[in-house]
Amino acid sequence: MFMAILLFLLLGLFVGTFGTLVGIGGGLICVPVFIFFMSDGGLYPYFHTAAQITGTSLVVVLSNAVSGTIAYIRQKRVFFRAAVPFAIATLPGAFIGSYIVNEFSAPQLDFYYGLFVLCMACIMFWNTMHKPPVDLLDLPEGFTFNKWIGITASFGVGFVSSIFGVGGGIIHVPLMIYLLGFPVHVATATSHFILACSAIFGVVSHFLLDHIIWLPAICISIGAAIGAQLGARISQKTKSKVILGLLSLAMFALGIRLILMGGHISLG
Repeated sequence: MFMAILLFLLLGLFVGTFGTLVGIGGGLICVPVFIFFMSDGGLYPYFHTAAQITGTSLVVVLSNAVSGTIAYIRQKRVFFRAAVPFAIATLPGAFIGSYIVNEFSAPQLDFYYGLFVLCMACIMFWNTMHKPPVDLLDLPEGFTFNKWIGITASFGVGFVSSIFGVGGGIIHVPLMIYLLGFPVHVATATSHFILACSAIFGVVSHFLLDHIIWLPAICISIGAAIGAQLGARISQKTKSKVILGLLSLAMFALGIRLILMGGHISLG
């Protein structure tokens, strides 16, 4: 038990630091770890259903997002004029996603999560090949953006976040940078605030449906909260382009592996 708690704390520390650094929320790390090592047949078989994996991961995502958001608010990098309406738009999707994943079998989660990871890997790799149009720490004077595009996309982000137990930052951040024209650092910070609001609603839904395994959820969340503070500080001094490039290649391989694991499900 002590060794398991220690490993959960260390996993959370890594998830929080790296997730905050590159703005992905940590769920993209947690869910594969849960599938490969902590589901039935793994080293620590805590999870027996797909819903337990995503519900527990979302608790970690919430801890990481809240901690990172606090750090970013202190740095005055959250753009609330976009963050608040975008956050509200994620709530209906988060509620719907928590119910849909309840119908997933383990192979279905493997397959559909694998497809999702492949798409995210392609987005991340594309990001590394294209320089952001605005590379500033603060918003330029007179900055404007298309609020309705952001609101529409945020509904989908809330759904994806809840159904797969991941942070929506990997979708929100490039959308705000390349489509809405946000500076990179402002987009990352604002995305964390939106994710925190969406994750709160998603966690409540998963809790009511009894999807959360509390020992790993609490231990990993504690580590993630600490790691998020570290990640927010490191992000001020680090260019994450190389990290994102390597991560995208690893995620591509992971996506293929998950699709093969769940490929025997009936798609009809």
